[in-house]
Amino acid sequence: MTRRVLILGGTGEARRLASALVDEGADVVSSLAGRVADPLLPPGEVRVGGFGGAAGLAAWLRAHSVQSLVDATHPFAATMTASAAAAAAETGVSLLRLQRPGWSARPGDDWRWVDSLAGAAAAVAGFDSVFLTTGRLGLGAFAGLAARCVVRSVDPPSPPLPERTTVLLARGPFTVPDELALMREHGIDVVVTKDSGGAMTAAKLTAARELRLPVVLVRRPPVPPGVPTVATVEEALAWVRSQAG
Repeated sequence: MTRRVLILGGTGEARRLASALVDEGADVVSSLAGRVADPLLPPGEVRVGGFGGAAGLAAWLRAHSVQSLVDATHPFAATMTASAAAAAAETGVSLLRLQRPGWSARPGDDWRWVDSLAGAAAAVAGFDSVFLTTGRLGLGAFAGLAARCVVRSVDPPSPPLPERTTVLLARGPFTVPDELALMREHGIDVVVTKDSGGAMTAAKLTAARELRLPVVLVRRPPVPPGVPTVATVEEALAWVRSQAG
C-alpha cells in the first residue's frame, strides 16, 4: 500500500528522510515554512508556506488523506511543533517528532545556558564584540546592545538590529579554520547561538573553545507531551514503515 506522508521540513534530516521515502515509493509531501528565500529542496512534492495554525494543518491532513505526519522542523520551531501535535490529536493521524540531539560540552568549553533570546542579550551585555548566530528572526532581542555585533544568517535580517552591526550572509556547513579566522578578524569575545545540534554549524563551538571564548547557548523549547520523538533519520524511516504495516 502506498503511504502518504507529510514531512514538516526545512532541515537536513527532513531532506534525507524525504529522499529515502521517495526511493521506497512512498507518496511524500514536504512542507517548508518559506522563511528562506532560496531553500534547499527535498525530492518529491514540495509545498511552501504555512497552514494557518493547528486548525489549518488538521484540515490539510484530512483533505489530502495523510497517513503519517513527521515533524522534522528545526529544534526551535516551537509553534509549528505545537500545531503538529494539536492537529494530529484532532485528526488521529500518527505523528512522530524527528529532532537531532543537542550539542554536548567538551573539556575546555565555557558554555553559559539561557532560556531565551532576551536572556542571551542580558548575558552578553558587558562584552565588546558579539558573534550572533541565532538566525535572522528574533534579533530584535539584541537591539539594545552597545557592543559591536556580527550577525550571520542565510538571508538579510530585518530591523531592529544592534546599532553597530555587521551582517554576514552565509549558509553552512562552516569549517573550524573559517570560524577561527572570522572570530579573529572581528575580535569576537563572546559567541551566541541556539542549541540547534548537528554538525553543520558546530565548528563555531570548536573555534570558541580553541580561542577560549565563552558561548551563550539558548536552550531548546520542550517537545509537547506525549509526542514520540526520535533522533535519527533511520529511526524515523523505520517508524514510517511500521505505520504502513
